Amino acid sequence: MSLAKRPQLTGRAAILAVVVCAIAMSLAYPVREYVAQRRQISQLEDQQARALQKLQTLEERRRRLEDPEYIKRLAKERLHYCEPGAKCYVVLDEGSGATTARAGAEQPDKPAWYVTLWKSVEAADQGRGTVQAAR
Repeated sequence: MSLAKRPQLTGRAAILAVVVCAIAMSLAYPVREYVAQRRQISQLEDQQARALQKLQTLEERRRRLEDPEYIKRLAKERLHYCEPGAKCYVVLDEGSGATTARAGAEQPDKPAWYVTLWKSVEAADQGRGTVQAAR
């Protein structure tokens, strides 16, 4: 018995490999498009959910703005409106009163420019001058 070595790649196997490659190549593009479309659908669903949430928020705000009591409260809080016949007071906190007091106080007199120049010349002459940035 003689054993003849069979070729590893027969004609049928080559044709089968070519057919499998052709099928894989023909399915690659549609599968890629399917995945891209699924991703786009997911993004659009997220966008729609955000839009619905914003719509609900705006609808709630519209409903509150239709309430006259809410409008009165907003006018009192934000615009400091007062109803007729009522005594209203505005209390200033300490921070805003301090800035007003400082603004009304007189500014200390700055020495004339030539006095400042002469003092800097004297300081430089005596070796105790400091470098200051130009203003």
